[in-house]
Amino acid sequence: MGNFWYKNFKRFSLGFFGLWFCFGFSCAIAAGNIEAGANKVSMCVGCHGIPNYKTAFPKTYRVPRIAGQKVDYLVSALKAYREGQRSHPSMKAVAGSMTDADIADIAAYYSSLN
Repeated sequence: MGNFWYKNFKRFSLGFFGLWFCFGFSCAIAAGNIEAGANKVSMCVGCHGIPNYKTAFPKTYRVPRIAGQKVDYLVSALKAYREGQRSHPSMKAVAGSMTDADIADIAAYYSSLN
């Protein structure tokens, strides 16, 4: 009976540590600096800083509002553009030059806005 509890406790502990490590590691990557992000958005405000802005490249569409979006969503979207998983040409070009730190900072900045 004691061996049963030891094995299960060991599995639980390893699983818990694994989840804690992965969650902690992803949070460390995603944590950005709002002030640094405010200094990195010059390429973003031309489209995302104008309410109800529409662009004609590559086709006419309304540019989405990103102020107030969740950090995780913004980080995920920017990385997807950078890695070619999303296909908008302008966003691929802008995100393609960003480091992970740039992405985290910009996401922190935009998520702090209303």
